[in-house]
Amino acid sequence: MSTNPKPSIGISLEAWNRRLHYFLGLYFVLFIWLFSFTGLLLNHSRWRISAIPNAADPVYEQAIEPPSGTTDRVRAQNVISQLGLRGEIDWPASPQPQGRLNFNVVYPRLATQVRVDLGTMRATVRKIDRSMWPALTIAHSFSGSRYNAPATQRDWWVTSVWTLAMDALAIGLAMMVCGSYYMWYRLKPKRTLGVVALAAGWLTCAWFVFGLSWGG
Repeated sequence: MSTNPKPSIGISLEAWNRRLHYFLGLYFVLFIWLFSFTGLLLNHSRWRISAIPNAADPVYEQAIEPPSGTTDRVRAQNVISQLGLRGEIDWPASPQPQGRLNFNVVYPRLATQVRVDLGTMRATVRKIDRSMWPALTIAHSFSGSRYNAPATQRDWWVTSVWTLAMDALAIGLAMMVCGSYYMWYRLKPKRTLGVVALAAGWLTCAWFVFGLSWGG
């Protein structure tokens, strides 16, 4: 009776590594294309499709019910619900004026300025609508928080899903890179050329990182 020998650890690891590359590559291919294309748009702001329009629609006013809640954030969410808006709450840098509730509601395709007079219970609304390509460019760095306001909370569930997908993309690419190192190491005839390419990439990246950090 013949028995099939068990595959070695190296062969099993190589097989799983190839499968990981296949399926991660297939899953992330559209995300990679999206970020590559929007990166080009960010680098070439003079292209016609890169221009981000800032022309606002006409201002309109709408009566609202007194917003419920004990904090500005909860009251703003109540106002957003009454106005039928969606997106992340973006607070102005200046403190809230007495008797007012001022904030913006944003997502890549649309930015809305909301100015609420708590005395008259009227909201002044101004919308800035953007086309698809500028919206994709904004989505490249859209995370629901700003670098100068790290404590900002995400208010829109779509943003939370988007950031989760970006985290998965970052981790997946890191795993694919590590797997690529392993596959390169297994190709003994090409190790020398691989070392040259690896060293060139590391040196180039380090030059940009330290150059941009220190202004060298």
